[in-house]
Amino acid sequence: MKYYQGFKKSDYNTIKNVIADSLIITEGNYKMKFSSESYYKHFKWDSVFKPVYKIVDLKEQGNHVGATVSVRSSRFKFLENNPLTCKRKFYFKRGKISKIENLDCLDANWENWQKQRDSLVQWIEINKPELHGFIHDLSEQGAIDYLNAIQSYKKRELE
Repeated sequence: MKYYQGFKKSDYNTIKNVIADSLIITEGNYKMKFSSESYYKHFKWDSVFKPVYKIVDLKEQGNHVGATVSVRSSRFKFLENNPLTCKRKFYFKRGKISKIENLDCLDANWENWQKQRDSLVQWIEINKPELHGFIHDLSEQGAIDYLNAIQSYKKRELE
């Protein structure tokens, strides 16, 4: 609960107090390893999109806590998956979150997601080459570039 309260309040110190010195986040076979300092960069990237997290369900299940979390954000809106509701498992070490497994996203339409993402990336490559690489840049500036790419792409639709 405190982990998501930190996101809700845009307060990294709240999050830092509940995560272990080493945090692993998995999505399928993909693993991301963070220190509390490097996770701050991820937090800043995510914050640019003004996410609103809502805990739908929370259950203690043996050695982990299962959570269903719904997230709304400007990025998910553009990707036509807003809100995105996903199941996660939280594992703890000495009372702090040490691992988060991202599981199924119940309402995801990955076809729309991919279509929107690919259209945006292709359009940016041709029309705004200065934003090239935004899709892989997980820094705060990368997120700002991502938002700028979305705004430029939308303006194109209005013209």
